[in-house]
Amino acid sequence: MKQVKTIYLCFSFLILWVNTCFAERETRELFNVAYLEDRTNSKTFEQILSMPFQPTSSDILNFGTSDHTYWIKFTVKNTSWFKNDLLTVDQARFRLAKLYLKRLGEKDSLIRAFDLYNSAKTKNSQGFSFLLPPLLQQNDVLYLKLRPNEVFITKISIKKEYELLEKYALRDIIFGIYTGIMLIMFVYNLFLFIVVRDRSYIFYVFYILFTWLAQISIQGYGLRYIWDANSFMNQNSVVLYSLLGLAFACLFTISFLNTKLFSPFSHRLFKVYLCLVALALGVLFIIGSTSTFILMQILTLVGAGIAMYASYYVYFKKHFKPAGFYLLAWSILLVGAILFVLKDYGVIPYNTLTTYLLQLSSAIEVMLLSFALADKINYFKKENETAQVQALNASLENQKLIKEQNIILEKKVKERTEELENANSTLNETLNHLKSTQSQLVDAEKMAALGQLTAGIAHEINNPINFVTSNVKPLQLDIDDLKDIISKYEKIDFEKDIKSQFEEIEAYKKQIDLGFINNEITSLLSGISEGAKRTAEIIRSLRNFSRVDETDMKAIDINEGLLSTLVLVRNTLPDNLVVVKDLGNLPKVECMPGKINQVFMNLVSNAVQAIKSKDVQAQEEFLTIRSWYNNQQVFISIKDSGTGMSEEVKHRIFEPFFTTKDIGEGTGLGLSIVFSIIEKHKGHIEVVSEVGKGTEFIITLHVNIP
Repeated sequence: MKQVKTIYLCFSFLILWVNTCFAERETRELFNVAYLEDRTNSKTFEQILSMPFQPTSSDILNFGTSDHTYWIKFTVKNTSWFKNDLLTVDQARFRLAKLYLKRLGEKDSLIRAFDLYNSAKTKNSQGFSFLLPPLLQQNDVLYLKLRPNEVFITKISIKKEYELLEKYALRDIIFGIYTGIMLIMFVYNLFLFIVVRDRSYIFYVFYILFTWLAQISIQGYGLRYIWDANSFMNQNSVVLYSLLGLAFACLFTISFLNTKLFSPFSHRLFKVYLCLVALALGVLFIIGSTSTFILMQILTLVGAGIAMYASYYVYFKKHFKPAGFYLLAWSILLVGAILFVLKDYGVIPYNTLTTYLLQLSSAIEVMLLSFALADKINYFKKENETAQVQALNASLENQKLIKEQNIILEKKVKERTEELENANSTLNETLNHLKSTQSQLVDAEKMAALGQLTAGIAHEINNPINFVTSNVKPLQLDIDDLKDIISKYEKIDFEKDIKSQFEEIEAYKKQIDLGFINNEITSLLSGISEGAKRTAEIIRSLRNFSRVDETDMKAIDINEGLLSTLVLVRNTLPDNLVVVKDLGNLPKVECMPGKINQVFMNLVSNAVQAIKSKDVQAQEEFLTIRSWYNNQQVFISIKDSGTGMSEEVKHRIFEPFFTTKDIGEGTGLGLSIVFSIIEKHKGHIEVVSEVGKGTEFIITLHVNIP
């Protein structure tokens, strides 16, 4: 902070010292000065001669921002001789400059119009000069016609040619130094941007560029070296480059001070400010520079205020050290701008130094902002080093804590391990017990199915066997009668009367009714054959179903398993139950045959029980078995017209031990086992049910199970 104060004091003393060394003589010593404002910009020399002029006692003419034409009247106080004296207008931003002479006593007409003095030595775009006549008599009048581009602030003085040359040479030197400083800062910071890729540098580079372009426009160097007098750039360059400079100064401030983090209020103000600058640029291209110049001046003051507030807040409240250089830089620029304006109002002398105060303060500001950027790097480097030291200390402290915690944790882990081992032993015992219980329950479910299967088999086999055994005795009697007839034929004595013997045999045939016996034998054999076939069918079905414990994957006919299941449960079907079979043409499916048959048995048995449990039996109840093939998948549907299920029951039927049957009638594992078997086959089982309308189970199996 001491360095900041030292720089500020040196800058102030430099301004005061140079102000005392460059004082110039004033035109009011030779002339009475007055002015006339032509708001129409159309008055001719003859017209203004009869119009009233407003007197002024200052050599500095300050009419502010204006696009009007001004006539400056110089009335000679005493007869004066001039030798190569020039009337100079110290302002380059005039679009029109003409000088006229009129003498009293002569007609009210133009005596002489002067051309701009453009000798090879004094040709310059920093102002306008007119060569005065050798003799100006008392009460002769010079009329100077001027029209500014944006603002009318100038000093009019009389100089010798060598004085003007010295003045221009000094200004060129000063501006050359200023341009050199700006160029060095431009290249230096552009290089830093390429190296560090910090956006602050590129914003600052553009700020330097547009600030310099604005200065060369104000001083006339743009017109002298770059653009034409009648071009758009010459008419609007001051406002255009000033607004662009303000925009990039704002972006630089946002990035450099990190206002989004350190000063959110300032950050919002800068966003609004950028929008206003963009609006001013639009106004410039629509209505021109004169009106926009006023808006640019207002935005400059507002922007300076926001920047000063933001830098003050970030430096003093957030203790961001690089903001100190930023605050000093803007303070010096602001002081220089204030002194520059005071020069235009005659508060301080109007000379070469005060003319270039804005450039001087701008150059110092640019250098200080470069220092600020460098200090920002050092600040973050120091912060990073501090953070690394803190991180190292924290790491060492953490290591110490970790060692202590490790000792405690090892002890706790040991204790916890012992507890877990004990708990694990208990859990293993419990798990083994549960597995044993589960195995017993599954076995119970299998035994229940086996009991049901055994009862069905006994009943089914008993019927055809009874049918066979009941036909055997009548068949035996018929065969005995046939044997008797055969025996009689064998006992025929050919030596005796054969005819009487044949008559005796024929009589016996009639007695036993041989025709009836033949028909009865055919009928009895047919019955025995039917019983044998039914027994064979039951045995075949039993053989198909007996593969319950097979676990190998085999290609089987699903329809055959369905038919076998129906045969085995046939004795459990009520009299009013109609079995509808709609079995499609299916390819063989690779599966575990015994497991799939167990699924069919469980589902068909449940369907039959659901129908039997209906309170009100219909005249005909239906059990529908369907199968079909589609898109490499086999579908099996088992549908009943039983009691149906509610949504709550339907969502729980596959849970182990869930049953809606009375206690002792079921284990609650049947459908759980069904679901498990289908899942092992990578298949799917779907339930469609409605209370009072029945239930349908739809099984989906892949033909080629992966």
